[in-house]
Amino acid sequence: MKCVISVLGKDRTGIVAAVATVLLECKANIDDISQTILGSEELFSMTMLVTLKPEGSDFNTVQDKLNAVAEELGMQIIIQREDVFQAMYTI
Repeated sequence: MKCVISVLGKDRTGIVAAVATVLLECKANIDDISQTILGSEELFSMTMLVTLKPEGSDFNTVQDKLNAVAEELGMQIIIQREDVFQAMYTI
């Protein structure tokens, strides 16, 4: 299953590592990643396209683990199924 992960919050060391570690533990593959620092307030923004594999964790488990990382980092992390993401942003 393809998913889109969006991360937003104050920039700090270890954001990419924390998210990537969750994905590794869940046996997910990072297919594409884009990140940037927005403005002078150092707002970190990252978008990832990932594949959740059947032999790994299911969507809800990955979501729960990412929610825990978001709370730990004080950031917003949202995971959406790619088909839902595409439907939301298609006119």
